Amino acid sequence: MTNFSPARRQLMLGLGSMAMFSVISSPAMASRSTQGSRMLSMFNRHTQEEGKGAYWVDGKYQKEILTDFDHLLRDHRANVAAPMDKRLYDLLFHLQENLKTQDTIHIISGYRSPQTNAKLANKSGGVAKKSLHMEGKAIDIAIPGIRLDRLRDAAKELKLGGVGYYPQSGFVHVDVGRVRSW
Repeated sequence: MTNFSPARRQLMLGLGSMAMFSVISSPAMASRSTQGSRMLSMFNRHTQEEGKGAYWVDGKYQKEILTDFDHLLRDHRANVAAPMDKRLYDLLFHLQENLKTQDTIHIISGYRSPQTNAKLANKSGGVAKKSLHMEGKAIDIAIPGIRLDRLRDAAKELKLGGVGYYPQSGFVHVDVGRVRSW
């Protein structure tokens, strides 16, 4: 057993109390951030469909809105929807906050079935064979009125995943994979 001097014991108790306070205060701070709502407005350029709604309210994801968004982001070529990663919607929300806009996000590509991805990869060198689009973790977007380079830079600043810049195709790719850019 280790003997501590009274001064060292007080220091250890003080440090322990500070550590305990930081653990206790974190949930209290987090609970404040669970108030309010996160809203998105998206337009699918291929299907001409629009979806809008508060997908997150007071700390809870709204299943019905997420289902509607998943349908909006479906593989329009195969007409197949899949659950999109909720972090992707959060990324879009924070991207809009970073850009100080609530303008509608235009969707170029959301979910891709493996068959669609394979067809696209065979036609273009710019399509990854193991694309995160197939996992519902990637989306290609544009926001009318926001320059693509500004959209790219804002997405990179967030450091929430990958960012691809495709100015000649008119979109920015964002995903919730590892942080990287191209």
